[in-house]
Amino acid sequence: MLVGIAAIIVFFEIAFPVLFAYGYTHFGRSFVPHARLGVPYDDVTFTTADGLKLAGWYVPSKNRAAVIVLPASGRSGPQEHVRMLARHGYGVLIFDPRGTGESEGDPYRWGGERDVKAALAFLRTRPDVDRARIGGLGLSLGGELMLQTAGETDELKAVVSEGAGIRSIREQMLKSGPAKWVTAPFWAAQTAAITVFSNHAPPPNLRNLVARISPRPLFLIHSGHPLGGEELNTSFYAAAGAPKQIWKIPDATHTGGLEAHPAEYERRVVGFFDAALLDAATP
Repeated sequence: MLVGIAAIIVFFEIAFPVLFAYGYTHFGRSFVPHARLGVPYDDVTFTTADGLKLAGWYVPSKNRAAVIVLPASGRSGPQEHVRMLARHGYGVLIFDPRGTGESEGDPYRWGGERDVKAALAFLRTRPDVDRARIGGLGLSLGGELMLQTAGETDELKAVVSEGAGIRSIREQMLKSGPAKWVTAPFWAAQTAAITVFSNHAPPPNLRNLVARISPRPLFLIHSGHPLGGEELNTSFYAAAGAPKQIWKIPDATHTGGLEAHPAEYERRVVGFFDAALLDAATP
């Protein structure tokens, strides 16, 4: 009996997270769906600082502002956010992160901020885009990457992050109460395994990164049915400087805010970018 219990604990706290880590770093999604953006777009490529060519779609801007949209799985993820922003005249870039779709490289769990920075560099060369009017909207892992990028460079002028949560043991230990210790071994094992498989050190704690974003505007969105530690958005919000907003959507699933409340989501998110980017002064 005790041997069986021990085996179950070892599987879920060590073997299971190691398998997850192997999948994150070795198996990318090669599928690129048909574009259903509702507006004209261009097939584009751009190159990261470490020499990888990434592929994406770009909707040209009509208002001199542009937003990078990054679902966790890139172009194989939802396209509704692209359509929403394009309806309001925003240039929109959505792309396949490294190791997925038509982009080069190995799949990532950490290090994807290099892809976001390459997307920023691409938009800053566009004649239809004012470089002082570039924002980012990320979902789940994409939201985490937007927070990290904004914490590391001021080129991202406004950020909407939906469903960001735990990336490593560093965020896991932000949880309050003794319950965090129950799943701490899982996150510790996964953190160690990803470090080995990807040859990449764990990224900085998101709470520390969020604190560096101000005075650029930040909008955090999270679900009432949290997944992957997205309840930590309240901690991220507390650490952030002004201007900042947070919206908990009680009846939404993970990154399901637009589906749960399409009209309100569009009003809030587009209103946020309008205030943050359309009033931005060109330097």
